Amino acid sequence: MEIQILLSENGIKYKEIYEQIRLAILEKRLTAHARLPAKRRLAEQLNVSIITVQVAYEQLQSEGYCYSAERRGYFVSEIQDEMHYSQINALDLEKRDQHEFLINFKNGQIDASAFPYKQWNRLYRKELKESNASNAPWQGEYSLRFQIAHYLQQARGLACQPEQVYIFSGFQQQLLNVCLFFKRKAIGIEDPGFIRARSVFDQLQLPCYPISVDEEGCCVPDADEPIKLLYTTPAHQYPTGSIMSIARRIELLNWAIKQNAYIIEDDYDSEFRYKGAPIPALSHLDSTGRVLYFGTFSKTLLPSLRISYLIMPAALQQDFKKFNAYQKSNVSRIDQQVASKFIEEGLYTSHIAKMRTLYRAKRSCLIESLSKHLGDHFDIIGDTAGLHIIVTLPEGLKEAMAIELAKSCGVEMDAVSPMYQLQKPNHQVMIGYGAPSMDEIQKGVQLIAKAWKSHLSK
Repeated sequence: MEIQILLSENGIKYKEIYEQIRLAILEKRLTAHARLPAKRRLAEQLNVSIITVQVAYEQLQSEGYCYSAERRGYFVSEIQDEMHYSQINALDLEKRDQHEFLINFKNGQIDASAFPYKQWNRLYRKELKESNASNAPWQGEYSLRFQIAHYLQQARGLACQPEQVYIFSGFQQQLLNVCLFFKRKAIGIEDPGFIRARSVFDQLQLPCYPISVDEEGCCVPDADEPIKLLYTTPAHQYPTGSIMSIARRIELLNWAIKQNAYIIEDDYDSEFRYKGAPIPALSHLDSTGRVLYFGTFSKTLLPSLRISYLIMPAALQQDFKKFNAYQKSNVSRIDQQVASKFIEEGLYTSHIAKMRTLYRAKRSCLIESLSKHLGDHFDIIGDTAGLHIIVTLPEGLKEAMAIELAKSCGVEMDAVSPMYQLQKPNHQVMIGYGAPSMDEIQKGVQLIAKAWKSHLSK
C-alpha cells in the first residue's frame, strides 16, 4: 500500500514516520489489515535508514496500531472502538518520547538529580527572610567574591583577591564583555575549540584565527599573526580532552609577554578529573598579569543558576571597572548570597567530591559498555577528565550517519566536526555522560551499538 509521509529537515525521523502512520490509521485512511509498506521500500522512498523505519513500526506495534506476520510484514490492526484522535495531545506525545525513548548523551549536561536541593533550599529560605530587594553591585556580592577567591586559592592554586573577581550570568555574557573591553583585538581560538566561544567572536565580527591543538594542548600562535587575545582550555582541552603540558604553558605565557597579548583561560570543568592529581590552573604560573581566568558554577552546581566568574589581572582592574561603570548586575543577588553561604559552609567542596565520585562511576560504566558492545573497532579519546568522551568510528560509519542512526533509536549525541574550523573530521562523535543514569548509559550504548553494527554489516 502506498502512503504519503513528509519529513521535515530537522525533525526526528522515526517519530515523524510513527506519527503520520498513526494518524492515517486513526483517520481510517489506512484500513484494518492493510499491509504497511515494506521497511526497505519505505526507507528508500524517504531516504532514511531501514532502522529508522523499523523503530517507527515497532513503536506502532507496541501501542497496538499494527501487528506483524512472520515473513509477510506489518499490517494495520483492527480498532473496534471509536477513536477521538483529535483529542490526543501532541505535547503529551512529546513528553512520552522524551521520557521513555530519548537517552541524553548530549555534551555539557549534568546529573541534576544529585543536586543537594535540601541544603540549598534551606539557605535560600533564610536569604528570602532578609532584606534583599536591591540589585547586587555590578561586580558581584563581596561575600561571594571572597568565597570564590578563597576556593580558587585552595583548589586551583590561584592567588587572587576578591577585588579581582567579577560575577557574570554565564560564559557567553562574560566573554562578550571581555571582548568588548579589549576593543576588537584579533583573537585566537583552539582548533578544534568551543563552538559557543567562536559564536561570540563571530557575532562581534572579530578577526579570529584558528590555533592548532596537539598532544600538549593549544599550540603557540605564529609571531606574525596579530593575535592579542588567545582563548584556550588548558586543564581539559575542549573537545579533545588533552591536558596542556607544563612546557607548553610556559611557552604560551612567554608568547603573551613578547606579543603584549592576553590569554583567556577557560577552566570550565577542571573539578572533574579522574586520573592523577588535579592540574593547576595556567593562571597559577602567571606572575606578569597576562591571564584572564574564567570559571563557572554551571557544571558543579546547576546551569540554571547562571553564575559564572572572571578573575581579572590586577593591572587591568581600574580600566575594566571604568569600562563597565554604568552596567548593572544581571545575576540575582539572592542566588549570589546563597552560593556564598553554600561555599562557606563547606557544602560546595562536599558536593564536588560526591559528583566526582558519581561521574567517575558513570565514565567507567560508559567505557565498559562501549568496550562490551562495540569492541575494538571504536577508539575512545579524552576519558581522563570532564563529562564527555569522543568516540572514533570505524571505516564505513561516518559522523552524520552515526548520529542519525542513534537518533532513530532514541539516543541523542553531539557531532565533533562543528568544533573544527579547518579540516573537519567526519568519523567522530561526542558522548556525554553527565545527565543519564547508569541504566540509561548501558541501555543507550546497547541501542547505538545495535544500530551501528547493523549499518556496518550491510
